Amino acid sequence: QVQLVESGGGLVQAGGSLRLSCAASGSIFSINAMDWYRQAPGKQRDFVARITRSGTTNYADFVKGRFTISRDNAKNTVFLQMNSLKPEDTAVYYCNVDVVPVGTTYSYSYWGQGTQVTVSS
Repeated sequence: QVQLVESGGGLVQAGGSLRLSCAASGSIFSINAMDWYRQAPGKQRDFVARITRSGTTNYADFVKGRFTISRDNAKNTVFLQMNSLKPEDTAVYYCNVDVVPVGTTYSYSYWGQGTQVTVSS
């Protein structure tokens, strides 16, 4: 079993910053890509950012230059530093992690429980 625990969401004024964390634990052999997604009320879940095991990153256009994804492989944790936040960034943010469990060569996708980010104008 693999568990993901997210933290760091909250309420912030426009222009402010937040840092999200997502820690994976359990029967983990290795972790491939680690992603962040977000879902605003009444909208589909959108890709925000990805970081590979080697550190290659890519971002959705709407966060480029404002958000930074990083990871700590020793702690199986992914971070999302969010700067210059806008009201339209308000959403529930989810991490998605591609895990190879102990005892298998296959990878499986796991989702965090989500953390609410609210940006006031």
